[in-house]
Amino acid sequence: MDTKQLEIFISAAKYLSFTETAAALDVAQSTVSYSISALENELNAKLFIRNKGKLTLTQSGRIFYEDACRLTSMIRQSVRHTRAAF
Repeated sequence: MDTKQLEIFISAAKYLSFTETAAALDVAQSTVSYSISALENELNAKLFIRNKGKLTLTQSGRIFYEDACRLTSMIRQSVRHTRAAF
């Protein structure tokens, strides 16, 4: 798992669309699909219910979304603190 995957997941959870996520992040839709699939495999949990192009977060997805938001916030804060130290 890396920060790019977290960013993609958070965006997909926000837009509930792989297509809109790809457009917003300026990446291919296949990149979004692959990243979400890799996360689901690593976590051994379904994060989204996929139904005719529409996404819904699963219970696991909602839990992971909250944690992913906290993690990325902490990473951004750490980067700011580190840069400010110089």
